Amino acid sequence: MRLMIVDDSNMIRSRISRVVQAGGLANVSLVGLARNGAEALRIARATQPDVVTMDLTMPEMDGIECITRLLQMLPKTSILVVSALSDKSTAIQALRLGARGFVAKPFSDDELKLALLDVMEGK
Repeated sequence: MRLMIVDDSNMIRSRISRVVQAGGLANVSLVGLARNGAEALRIARATQPDVVTMDLTMPEMDGIECITRLLQMLPKTSILVVSALSDKSTAIQALRLGARGFVAKPFSDDELKLALLDVMEGK
């Protein structure tokens, strides 16, 4: 499983990668870290991730637009939305567009791990 983390917060990117690497998620390798949707699409083109964690509120290109474009490019990619949005309608929109799960920030390590496992099992 190739994982790409997309979030404009360096702290969140580091935290997700630490949970993945320390959390015993078997067969998951981190192939990319992106700060926004535009960067995510460039990295995805090169690395073909199986699973992506996606923030929704980012500069340059937000998560909603990125989900749409990423799934056009790599339709088999599983996307887990990781967002602080209290605005549930944006999360629902992301799920309608093809995201497979949602974790609200702040999240616990276990919440993130379980959500990633759910999304990966759906592959």
